[in-house]
Amino acid sequence: MATTRVLSTEDGKLGQSTLITTRVRQYEDIDLTFAKRPSGDVYKKKDAAAVKQAVKNLLLTNFYEKPFLPFFGGDLRALLFELADDTIESDVYDRVKQAIETYEPRVQIIQVEVNAQPDINDLSVTIVFKVISTEEEVSYTTNLTRLR
Repeated sequence: MATTRVLSTEDGKLGQSTLITTRVRQYEDIDLTFAKRPSGDVYKKKDAAAVKQAVKNLLLTNFYEKPFLPFFGGDLRALLFELADDTIESDVYDRVKQAIETYEPRVQIIQVEVNAQPDINDLSVTIVFKVISTEEEVSYTTNLTRLR
């Protein structure tokens, strides 16, 4: 009578067989535009699109906006009313990097590019990052413009 054994760490025969396991995480979130499907449901964002939306929300969240997490977010809007000196680009870079590294473990930052144009009251931030579970590169750009 043949018996089937289930492989486990106690099996002892693991060296004779090859086990390859992968676990792909699928990320899902609701689309914050709240666009309605023909069925009446709200559309979902999946994988890289869901992570990109989360990064966008993170960076555009102001400090003290989220209850019990006073320093959650990038607080980029607060910099719009600071003096536009030589350090504004490095300040934005530091805030973006800190926010993503602290609150978004699903991404790995590849590049952050900040372009401040104080003459036209404009601040542009481009982030290129990799979604860790899928190795997909995503780019997100936001423009923060002061009121004229």
